[in-house]
Amino acid sequence: MRYVSFRHQRRSSYGYASGGGIVDLGARTGLASLSEHIAARFDIIGTEPDLPPDHDMSEVEFLPVIPDPSRVICVATNYHEDGDAARPAPAYPLLFTRFASSQTGHGQPLIKPSVTQQFDYEGELAVVIGRSGRAIAEADALDCVAGYSCFNDGSVRDWQKHSTQFTPGKNFARSAGFGPWMVSRDEISSPLGLDLETRVNGEVRQSNNTDRMIFPVPWLIAYVSRFTPLQPGDVIVTGTPTGFGSTRKPPAFLQAGDVVEVEIGRIGILRNVVVDETEVDLQAEF
Repeated sequence: MRYVSFRHQRRSSYGYASGGGIVDLGARTGLASLSEHIAARFDIIGTEPDLPPDHDMSEVEFLPVIPDPSRVICVATNYHEDGDAARPAPAYPLLFTRFASSQTGHGQPLIKPSVTQQFDYEGELAVVIGRSGRAIAEADALDCVAGYSCFNDGSVRDWQKHSTQFTPGKNFARSAGFGPWMVSRDEISSPLGLDLETRVNGEVRQSNNTDRMIFPVPWLIAYVSRFTPLQPGDVIVTGTPTGFGSTRKPPAFLQAGDVVEVEIGRIGILRNVVVDETEVDLQAEF
């Protein structure tokens, strides 16, 4: 099933896609968010009753799949690339965190901050946690997953490189796309073998397969859960292949009007248009 978070006539809710519409689970269950739904009903994720849609897909505003995560843990790079044979793989991943306010939904503006000309894209697989756990065994890790989604880890490179800590460059408001939906784990029993492609204005910029992750999803869940207990609705963003703007020669950063698409096999396409910060009223949102 494809679970979505959305806004309809100024009311935020969540549900699942059915045909060309959305079944509004928030209105039916009284639970406030998809993360709460996952926590309360993890055992039936993917097997919701077949109900007629309440809203046409075209009538809703997509929100980030999980608008209210307690944790968004992100992995830097994390793909084997052609020509890597001479370089040893790292022993541990480079991790950083994102705040909920840095996310935006499918079809919503991806905000280019006015303080930079180095706004970059990174197509990634996002893993949504479904069951609480600490020190989860790698063999049991996929049993704790609710589903998978697409993520564009929008990065402000100059701010990211102010120091060795990535936090500033990864947390500008609405700089990361997350969506369009979460595909439940019953439809993707293993996150291996998924093609990942990022396009800017239709041009393929990144292309790889999750088989080539340096640190695969079960390992990441086990590792992250060793230092922080994971909760339903937490998100692990699993890293990106090469081809993002700062790796290109010459560098190719995002500008207002650019269309960024992250497509992952068996999940779908996350699409956002870049908008300059001066064109939106971010102050009214916070």
